[in-house]
Amino acid sequence: MSPNTALQSQAVICIDHHSGQIQFLNGAPGVHLKEHGHQTRQHGSSVRSEHDFFSEVCSALTSIGETLVVGSHMAQADFRRYVEKHRPALMPSLVGWETIDHLTAPQALSHARSFFEKYDRMRGRAHAH
Repeated sequence: MSPNTALQSQAVICIDHHSGQIQFLNGAPGVHLKEHGHQTRQHGSSVRSEHDFFSEVCSALTSIGETLVVGSHMAQADFRRYVEKHRPALMPSLVGWETIDHLTAPQALSHARSFFEKYDRMRGRAHAH
């Protein structure tokens, strides 16, 4: 994989139980996802709504080669359980899980760049700046 290909396929998602902000390291426009607050009787409305939201997040992440997931411990744990149970094929592309709460978009992107520089070095890949 060339450095440019690696860079274009790397992203960070800041996730909580109600929203997710995907940012791409190549500068492509980010994606903001929000939970839909519809009411259902099935499973209790909050569980069903969260599952719908996590499904939408997974769908958005399927076209990204490598994603760093950041957020609160609880949000990450719930999202990880969802992915492992409902979308296990996505797990190999979720290359890092870090507990960091309340990052601004520029802070998340800066953190992701640092993470992927180290990650790429460990994988023996050059990292473009």
